[in-house]
Amino acid sequence: MRTKAFCGAPTLPLALYVDGDCPLCAREVAWLRRHADPARLILIDISAPEFDASGLDRDVNALRNRLHARTANGTWLTGIDATLWSWRAAGLGRWAAPLAWPLLRPVLLIAYKLFSVLRPHLAWLPHPEGARRCNSAGQCKIPD
Repeated sequence: MRTKAFCGAPTLPLALYVDGDCPLCAREVAWLRRHADPARLILIDISAPEFDASGLDRDVNALRNRLHARTANGTWLTGIDATLWSWRAAGLGRWAAPLAWPLLRPVLLIAYKLFSVLRPHLAWLPHPEGARRCNSAGQCKIPD
């Protein structure tokens, strides 16, 4: 299990690949969007119909199963590291600081793995952008 944080600041802008159909993820994205400078953090919704993962070296299922961010020089950050650096890129370093604390990281890595397993089962939560119909696999459709 990798417990060390990504070393050094990533080259910006950071592209964060988010699942806009996930109710909890959508809340975090809305929070990031309110704070982030688009020149530093680019939010890419992998659930958008126009999203195309070709050329990314990752498929949509990998992006959906674990949070991914890509630096300007092509380095991939996943899970807690993607969260840590996206929050820092959005100017929310104070909130992100505990994610890098060496004694807390192992616990957070386990918690993130648990969240990744449970996330598809949280589709029943209300979506901040209105009602969406979600199946047990966590795939949602915006009602007509």
